[in-house]
Amino acid sequence: VNYWAEWCKPCIREIPELNALHAEDGFRVFGVNFDGAKGEELEGQEARLGVAFPTLAADPAARFGLARPEVLPTTLVLTPAGQLYRVLVGPQTADTLKSVTGGDALDP
Repeated sequence: VNYWAEWCKPCIREIPELNALHAEDGFRVFGVNFDGAKGEELEGQEARLGVAFPTLAADPAARFGLARPEVLPTTLVLTPAGQLYRVLVGPQTADTLKSVTGGDALDP
C-alpha cells in the first residue's frame, strides 16, 4: 500500500516502478492518495501521473494500528493474508520492494 500525492516528486518518480511491480504475478500494489482526492479529481491525478494500480477509497493505516504517514512516499508491505509486514519510508523501486520480501511474494 503506497501513499502518494501529486505534489510529491519522489512519489511521481516511483510510480513507474510500482506500476511494473503491480503487473507481476504474485504482487499487488494499492495506492492511497495522501490528499484524499476522490472522483474526477483523483482520476485526473492518476491519469496525469500514469498510475496503473488501484487507489483505495479509504486510508487503511488505522486497521494496522498506525498513524497516517508524515513522510511521503510511505509504503506498507503486507502479507497475502493482509498482515502488516514492514513500513518503508522514502521512494522504492520494484527491486527494493522485492528485496524486502526475499525477491518473491510473501507466504501467507
